[in-house]
This record gives sequence, structure tokens and C-alpha cells, in this order.
Amino acid sequence: MGFNELEQLISKDETKNIELKKSTGELREGMHSACAFLNSDGGILVFGVSPSLKILGQIVSESTRRDIAQALAGIEPAVCPVIEYVDIPNKPNFQVIVLRFNPWVYGQKPYTFHGKPYYRLESVTKVMPRDMFDERVRQNFPHQFSWEMRVADKITIEDLDERKIRGLVRLGVEERRIPEESLSEPIEVILEKWNLLDNGKVRNAAAFLFSRKKPIFYEVRLARFRGTDKDYFIDNQQAFGNFFELLDAGMAFFFKHLSLSGEIKGIMREEHLDVPVKALREALINALCHRDYDIYQCSIGIAIYDDRIEIESPGLLPHQLTPKTIKRVHKSFPRNEVLANVLYQTTYLEKWGSGVKRIIEVCKAEGSPEPFWSEEAGYTVVTFPLAKLNGRILTQNEPQNEPQNEPQNEPQNRLSLIEKFIAENESIPINTIAERLNTARITVRRDLKKLGYAWEGASKKGHWVKNKE
Repeated sequence: MGFNELEQLISKDETKNIELKKSTGELREGMHSACAFLNSDGGILVFGVSPSLKILGQIVSESTRRDIAQALAGIEPAVCPVIEYVDIPNKPNFQVIVLRFNPWVYGQKPYTFHGKPYYRLESVTKVMPRDMFDERVRQNFPHQFSWEMRVADKITIEDLDERKIRGLVRLGVEERRIPEESLSEPIEVILEKWNLLDNGKVRNAAAFLFSRKKPIFYEVRLARFRGTDKDYFIDNQQAFGNFFELLDAGMAFFFKHLSLSGEIKGIMREEHLDVPVKALREALINALCHRDYDIYQCSIGIAIYDDRIEIESPGLLPHQLTPKTIKRVHKSFPRNEVLANVLYQTTYLEKWGSGVKRIIEVCKAEGSPEPFWSEEAGYTVVTFPLAKLNGRILTQNEPQNEPQNEPQNEPQNRLSLIEKFIAENESIPINTIAERLNTARITVRRDLKKLGYAWEGASKKGHWVKNKE
């Protein structure tokens, strides 16, 4: 860095990413800001500038360099910032010391200075709140601190369904995912191998899979609405129970409200719904397995409308995926690794992130519209557009109650209006757009997809971003 660049850097005074100190006499306070930069968006720490933004500099001796190195050693995990010494014209032997720190990376351990974490809020360095620190620790060790690894409250091994466990082991043995000797092993040994016990105590994952009790937060909401919104419902239910009971309840609800047909193939009868059974089952298993169970006040929802089916699961997609990229080939990012492993070994789930691909392939094979994924209000939602409902053909990808004789230029006008709404407010919700256009949400979603928009960020604080591909 040259002197002119330094002048330009400090001309903005202190910001979220710049901290100015008069000299290394303020080294300790400077390290608080260094730690804050590392836990925030990165930044630059400068020694040798007065509060009035006058460049003073200082004589940098070997002792000064040792003091800086010793101060940096107080930051954990260890850091190695870029350090520059900028000469001051007409002031021989005086230099300004500039340290550059990288931003915090998602999933990385939070930084501390002498055991205390700091973060940057605008131009102020503050001690990091406990909840923020704990959340970053959980992100760094997601498996160790996850919901599924914690001990279940008031659930013992005797409360688990042994017949179900034995039946699942048999399934896994038949598919060669579990060794045959597991058939004769004690239940405790099987649960230990599945990592479902903590020193003999039942973990949440085991309770969710096999408990015969019905904790309230293991719930699925089931609704059949009339039309394309939630104004009127035909059926409204709640199901409580373990994983397998909730899966059975969800599939029974699909069979109750969707048209059923069948054909004989060989000696077997294959049953078909308005949306392929395999696709719905796979999507529901994914919702049950991968939901965020730390969000206790929410539950999985199944909603059947006249034009679509929605399965919503609490928690957003893994940060490595977006509603657009989830359809591409991707690795597996299970939120609940223990659950996913048990369900894989017992044939209920496949590994390697292939679930989305299989859902799409099954829908294509049976001539059903391709489903799509979205993130809404803290939920991940998979939507199955209906080509037919109860045996009656619907217009492909169009809600049943939309006008079929829509003017040819109407869709283009709608796209232009959506672009205008987002330009005015990049955080505008889908519901608001649908209300302004007097159209269905699924139509807005389809138009957003056509325009290349994807939601980025948290459900309430995010915004629409247009794909540049």
C-alpha cells in the first residue's frame, strides 16, 4: 500500500470495515476490533492515525513487531493477517501499520480474543451476544450440537417400538445394507450402532423414529382447500406420532383426496394418483427427515388445492443449495445425519442427494408436471402442479380457476408488472404480488421462475435476486 492509497483509505473515517488507532499503545483495543472483523465482514486495522484523521505514524522497532505478533497470538483460532508498513513522506523512520483481516466464513468457529468473542456493528466493536456465539458454535459442530443428538425428554428404551425396529432391521438385511447378524442382536446394540443412544439414554432421533408416545411437536398438518388459496377448506386434520405414523397419515390423506386408478402389470397391481405416489412419498419422507426440529412451534404441512399440492417443511434449504440449484446434480447435505443414516440403512431413503432427481424422474415418467421448490416464511416448500384432479384434466401448469381464454398479451403484461413490483421493492412477498395482479400464487411462482428470480436470504429479511445465467 502506498501513502496516497492510505490517505484515500482513511478519508472515510472509521466504518464497519475500518478501525483507526493513534499508535500501538492502543494495541489491546485494536485486537478487539481485529477479532470483530474476523467474526463479521472482515476489515482493516490501522495504527498511526489520530482521531482527527491526521496521519502521525510511529517508529516501528523490532520490539513493536514482537508486540503485534504477541497480541495477535491472543486471537483464537490462530490468524495470520496481511501486515503492511507504510512510509510517511518527509517524516523519516515513521510508518503507519496496516493489518488486513478476512471475513468470517459460514460454518467456521467464532473467533475470540483472550477468551472473549467480538463482532462489528457498523463502526462499533461489541462483545458478541451469547445466542450469536452459540449459533456459530453449532454451525461449526452441527452434528455434535444438533437436535437429533440430544437426549429425549422422558423417553426410555422401553417406550420404543421393538417390533418396528426388528422389522426395519429385516428390511435392511434383505437389501444388504445391514449385516445379517443384526437380526439376533439385542435392541440396545442395534440402537447403539445407529447412534441413537447416549450412554444408554434415548436420543431425540430414536424417539422420533420409534417412540410409542406422541410428543406434540411431532406433527403434520393436513388440509384440502377449495380453490387455489386458503380461504375455504374441505378437510382439515392434524396427525401426531413418530416418523412412520406421520408418513402413513400423510399418504392416507393423499389417497383420500386424490383420484386413484390402477393397472395390472404381470401379477401386481400398480396404483396411480393424480400425482405419482412414489414422488409424493419421497417428498414427504424428505420433509420428515430433513426438517429443522429446533423450530418447535412449527410443523410439516400438506396442503391440497384445486391446482397444486404443497408440502412444506420448517427450515430453509442448506446454504449450499437454492430453489434453482436443487434440481441440478448435487451432494447430500442432511440436516439430521443420524435420521438420514437409519432411513438409508432401512431402505426408506437414498444417499448422495438423489431424492430430488428421483421425484422429477417419476413425475416425467407418468406425464405429471415437474414439481418445483421454494422458500417461504422460514419453510422449504415443494409444489406439485396438478395436470388433473379427481380424474378431470386441468390445463397444464395452470390453476383450475384461472381464465382459460386469457388474452395472448396478458402473460407478458403480468411479467412486466412483476418486474416493476420487484424494482420498487426487492423484498416484496409472493402473496402481495398475487393480490396486486389478482391471480394465484402458483402463477406468480411460475412467472418468477420464468423471469429467473430466486429468493435469497432469510424468509422475512431476504430479497429477490435475478439469475445472471
